[in-house]
Amino acid sequence: MTHKMFASDNNSGIHPAILEAIAKANSGHAPAYGSDSYTADAIRKFKEHFSEDCEVALVFNGTGANVTGLKAMVRSHQAIICTDGAHIHADEGGAAEGFIGGKLLTVPSADGKLTVDGIAEQLHHIGNQQRSQPKAVSISQCTELGTVYTIEEIKEITSFAHANGLYVHMDGARLSNAAAHLGCSFKEMTVDAGIDMLAFGGTKNGLMLGEAVVCFNKELASELTYIRKQGMQLGSKMRFIAAQFERLLTDDLWHKNASQANRMAQLLAAGLQKFPDAALTQPVESNAVFISLPKEQIGQLQKTYAFALWNAAINEIRLVTSFDITEEDIKEFLSHVEKAYS
Repeated sequence: MTHKMFASDNNSGIHPAILEAIAKANSGHAPAYGSDSYTADAIRKFKEHFSEDCEVALVFNGTGANVTGLKAMVRSHQAIICTDGAHIHADEGGAAEGFIGGKLLTVPSADGKLTVDGIAEQLHHIGNQQRSQPKAVSISQCTELGTVYTIEEIKEITSFAHANGLYVHMDGARLSNAAAHLGCSFKEMTVDAGIDMLAFGGTKNGLMLGEAVVCFNKELASELTYIRKQGMQLGSKMRFIAAQFERLLTDDLWHKNASQANRMAQLLAAGLQKFPDAALTQPVESNAVFISLPKEQIGQLQKTYAFALWNAAINEIRLVTSFDITEEDIKEFLSHVEKAYS
């Protein structure tokens, strides 16, 4: 049997406390489409963590969260600036362009991060009616390469973007891992840093399903619920998504889960670097380990474990940890690596 535990944090199970919250919500009838007390409680939790003024729209999945938020920011003749590895560009089947009708303008990035210089490169055609007009910037926190923007880096981007008439969207599928790494609150990394719109992830951090669009810019909030409905992201039995978020955002469960995943990534990276010709290709700042291993050893490991061969040209693989990975799991994997070298 092939172990799936390092292929993706999407492969992880549901946290027991989240399952319990779902079971508690499964009692009797409740108003549909978010008019229930569970949704009200979840939204109250979001406001506690982010801002009393934020607007929250619960959705089914990460792609839905991204395109719902982005469509509130961008019209079809406009464009979104992102890195060439951004999830909205590389891993969402053209959903952003298909649903919004606008264009993605990509910038190369070696570490997954967008920079002010990269954004500036896409602003040369402002006012040219024959070119899609940039209207938003999208950054991922954590990035698709596991790296984490510092708060100062986010502020630099938002300040430059706003000065140039651009909104800033954050794909926060792993925002909890980033906050745990930086030792900061959600608010410090988003509202206080100038983010306009956030896709907040839950599925990768212990939820069964569910993400959230969190809007901090009042100019963009008014049409969010209508866009969610048109985008097929409005759940009739919303209480079962809401109950999960209410529990995740209570008693620091989000932080405990993300910190465990981050710690296991650090432990995994430290163990792997002891083997010959093993070299990290990205700093380990969240729950992803990008490392180059000899081709023969990769082949041996793939017989037992599923993981992504990220860049075959340099024998780079991606290993992702999650809240339910234990030290024993790491030791077992490292023992298989040792066997692959023998």
